[in-house]
Amino acid sequence: MARLTPEQISKVSAWVAEGATLSQIQERLSTQFEVPMTYMDVRFLVDDLNLALVEKEEPKPVEEPVADAAPAEAGVPADTAQGAGVVTVEVDTIAQPHAMVSGHVTFSDGEKADWYIDHQGRPGMAARTPGYRPTPQDITDFQTKLDAALRQAGY
Repeated sequence: MARLTPEQISKVSAWVAEGATLSQIQERLSTQFEVPMTYMDVRFLVDDLNLALVEKEEPKPVEEPVADAAPAEAGVPADTAQGAGVVTVEVDTIAQPHAMVSGHVTFSDGEKADWYIDHQGRPGMAARTPGYRPTPQDITDFQTKLDAALRQAGY
């Protein structure tokens, strides 16, 4: 691993404080200081400097109450959830043991499922109701929102 000067270390600290991701820090080290480092080296550097990356998960708590409220109201009349429901996707902060990343989805009819992407990149989903199959439109919405959620989470 490359040795950084105190000036470079203070710059890295400032980048972390600004909310830069590890990828952004890696890119800046390479372009501004001509110090090529692997992603893992940058992760170790941030850890060695006792810096904490700024988590950008503030929008998620806003969506969760809305996602949880609709199925709770739809618990008795399922028709209400179908007409007004939307597909919501949540990414777990800690992935399930068998997965690289995992989370939950609530479909437009209020049904919930757990999704994951395993360590070999294979996707999977387990509906909480045995035999449940989402509509083709819900699957399309799920794929779109999953892609957006994973990008927002930094995957």
